[in-house]
Amino acid sequence: MRIALVGAGAFGEKHLDGLKNIDGVEITSVISRRAEQAAEVAAKYGAKHSGTELSEALERDDVDAVILCTPTQMHAEQAIACMNAGKHVQVEIPLSDSWGDAEAVAAKQKETGLVCMVGHTRRFNPSHQYVHNKIVAGELNIQQMDVQTYFFRRKNMNAKGEPRSWTDHLLWHHAAHTIDLFAYQAGKIVTANAIQGPKHPELGIAMDMSIQLKSESGAICTLSLSFNNDGPLGTFFRYIGDNATFIARYDDLVTGKEEPVDLTGVTVSNNGIELQDREFIAAIREGREPNSSVAGVLDCYRVIGELAASLEAQDGWS
Repeated sequence: MRIALVGAGAFGEKHLDGLKNIDGVEITSVISRRAEQAAEVAAKYGAKHSGTELSEALERDDVDAVILCTPTQMHAEQAIACMNAGKHVQVEIPLSDSWGDAEAVAAKQKETGLVCMVGHTRRFNPSHQYVHNKIVAGELNIQQMDVQTYFFRRKNMNAKGEPRSWTDHLLWHHAAHTIDLFAYQAGKIVTANAIQGPKHPELGIAMDMSIQLKSESGAICTLSLSFNNDGPLGTFFRYIGDNATFIARYDDLVTGKEEPVDLTGVTVSNNGIELQDREFIAAIREGREPNSSVAGVLDCYRVIGELAASLEAQDGWS
């Protein structure tokens, strides 16, 4: 399986680190905005080609599939370009920053029949897989999820502390993780509400947001998001079930009393990104739809689109 990695920033390298653990996978091309960075990362991971344009990778006959770790605003257009070129594609979360673009990607996947997967990593973290397995086995029913997504991003920097060429977004990116995971664990979302705080004068985005969700099963979710939090960073999930409580912190899981949960044997790796990439490769090899396929996560973007419209209307009232 010959892979092109597009977007060799902090998250792109996480994919490359995961891919090197998967048998039969070769990184053949690395594309990034800066030629020097692309060449440096290509050399580090043994890719024979590097460049600055997606089209360079799509024209190569030694590329079977593409992983997109590019700015959000480019995701939908680039995913469609990959499929038009006959390449399978995994596009990092979020799929798009509009409902219409999300629908267009889904339509292109249906037209081509290629694997198009979206990087909804929470479906793959061992912690969330453990909870999901209990739900599927009928051993747990979610009553409530309480989620905190907190970062300190008053400047436009990436996870490496480097300047970003694009602006991150609480709703379209960070909320997408939880909105999709809640539906995955508790059923289709039937009610969604959101409010947001003041917009940053330079970044032009809301720095604080609160979202409420309800699923068809009756479960509820409260999600708090902030780019202003000067404290522990990341997303922390509290699952309150009918007979147990769990707290998930990325790939780790504890009970509601902070007792560690042994995740041995849940998955072949304890790295959610690697597991996500393993699913992408396996789906291509086996000719099947992957978990977190564009079709499988599409309803998440319907909900986000509705919330975005609601927030725009609220801004009109202020």
